[in-house]
Amino acid sequence: MPSSRLLGHLAEHAVNRSRSVALVCGDREVTYGELSGLAERYAAELTALGVTPDRPVCVPAHKSIDTIALLIACFSVGTSALVPSSELGPSALRTICEQARCSHVLTAGADGRPKWTVVDGAAPEGFEPVDPSRTKVLFTTSGSTGTPKIVPVPESAFDNFAEWATKQFALTADDVSLSYAPFNFDLSLLDVWVILRLGGRVVLVEPAASADGGRLRRLVADHGVTFVQGVPLLYQLLTEDETATFPTRTVVFTGEALPHRLLPRLVRAFPEARLYNVFGCTETNDSFIHEVDPATAGPRIPIGRPVDGVEAVLLDDDGAVIEEPGTGELLVRTPFQTSGYLQSALNDKVFRPAPDGVGGPFYRTGDMATRNADGTFVLEGRRDFQVKVRGIRTNVLEVEAVLASHPEVEAAAVVAVPDDAAGHRLHAEVERKPGSGLTSLKLRGHGAQTLPRHAIPSTIRIGDAPLPRTSTGKPDRKLIKETVMKG
Repeated sequence: MPSSRLLGHLAEHAVNRSRSVALVCGDREVTYGELSGLAERYAAELTALGVTPDRPVCVPAHKSIDTIALLIACFSVGTSALVPSSELGPSALRTICEQARCSHVLTAGADGRPKWTVVDGAAPEGFEPVDPSRTKVLFTTSGSTGTPKIVPVPESAFDNFAEWATKQFALTADDVSLSYAPFNFDLSLLDVWVILRLGGRVVLVEPAASADGGRLRRLVADHGVTFVQGVPLLYQLLTEDETATFPTRTVVFTGEALPHRLLPRLVRAFPEARLYNVFGCTETNDSFIHEVDPATAGPRIPIGRPVDGVEAVLLDDDGAVIEEPGTGELLVRTPFQTSGYLQSALNDKVFRPAPDGVGGPFYRTGDMATRNADGTFVLEGRRDFQVKVRGIRTNVLEVEAVLASHPEVEAAAVVAVPDDAAGHRLHAEVERKPGSGLTSLKLRGHGAQTLPRHAIPSTIRIGDAPLPRTSTGKPDRKLIKETVMKG
């Protein structure tokens, strides 16, 4: 998908592994031979529609076998594909399609026949054209603060990443991965496309099953999943049943900090697995990795060290490089990163020249991190999660972690709400464990044991319903904040 070399591997698998299962989704399985045939039928339809390499197409990321076949078809006819969230509203979808100069919006239909609409709007100024000879896929950011930004993924970036991931996790054609994240999330580069590149099997989690712990556990057990990658919500669901264990050999958690209370549950559920904490951004792909030793792990799991080929620096408040151990804004340069947003005016804000003037630009992650004396890095939270409460700088994620550590809390999210007197006030949204009698008074008492007074949320709402989540499984802090501000 993201590179010509991958298409070559898929063509080989269609011949040499034609009867091996490539994809599983619900009750449906397709072999590599069948996947090749389906992609060829889509490709013929695209050619008949007039799809050409000079303009990208848009393929909303519906989680299905047919979407993967349609994407393969797009790349085989030489065009690039913009892959936004399937939940993106029609106005935002049209906007980004025009920005990318897409010719069509394509949705996988039955029997290799796509559904399609033509994009007839003019491209706005300030957006670079896509070179299909260098870029096959365009992801988007979450769009949580407005229209999603378009992130081209160069072919060379994917090939570099695939080589690293294959070596790092010792992946082979015998591996079976669980694809939990949406296709528009960069996690799919590993748990879908790297696995297909190798000739392995990918088990797709349908949206209807994404919040159902029982169905998720059956998928892992019934298909002999060997590789699992996901946000903490996935592991929360997989480990709800204390009697369930899986023979999975590699477990990767990413996207946000893993609550410490989940670590013993992971060890119990995946007794044979090696556990990894991986950190990265859509713009850079995976940048740091840390293999977790449960016997020595503390309450805060490091993101570890830069992966092979990745460089990392910390900047102080004045923008100077911190040479010694210390805390600052984290910048990275990876062999896997984008060459810049499609909207070139945004690049100066987040990409900066190398401090020594040598090589390509570094990406400003927006995260605060500490480099320890041994060279390992620990995340301290987003710069935009650093707020002033009564004049005191407060890390919202630290407050969230303290509340989430209460034994009766299933999940917690903390947001900062503007306040005329205090600058900001903190609000906590908490999902308590089933059967719990947890009250806000008890939770405040728990927080007061470790948090200063200003960091204890002024309002706490506790309930039994799950927290609202984004399409990638993270707490939907934007929605929570909007709800609180509306009263």
